[in-house]
Amino acid sequence: MSNTSPALGTPAVAARPLPATRTASDAPPPVRTGHCQCGQISYQVTGVPDDPHLCSCIHETRISGGPAVLWVGFPLDSLIWTGPAGEPKWYATYPTLRRGFCPDCGTHLVSVADESSMVMVTGFSLTDQSGIEPLGHSFRENAVPWMQITLAPGSEGG
Repeated sequence: MSNTSPALGTPAVAARPLPATRTASDAPPPVRTGHCQCGQISYQVTGVPDDPHLCSCIHETRISGGPAVLWVGFPLDSLIWTGPAGEPKWYATYPTLRRGFCPDCGTHLVSVADESSMVMVTGFSLTDQSGIEPLGHSFRENAVPWMQITLAPGSEGG
């Protein structure tokens, strides 16, 4: 038996395993940071943004003073408060939902539902706002009639 490649007439190369390559699942999860307007309350979250959506419920419009709030989810256990003032002040808008805001500048930062494994952060409190295009719009029926929303491609509309 010949140890040459029949097509090229050159010696065959012994099969060697390819070097290990990183897959997307091996890569460390992305880390994002965010903060309030005055910088006293800041945070870090880890993971891929989940469920970016607009909300036009009565609580969001009243708290924000705008027609909707952009929310983006991250694993709750990845949330770390990193600013000089530590954790935000909390306000419950439902018996099972509390929202964190800066007591100095009033910036609304996070929302946490009881027994949820996710923390929702306000999209525009994030330092890096890439990849958070809204896929849905909750309480759309409450939105002001002049508001036109174009959701991210491939979304179901919410």
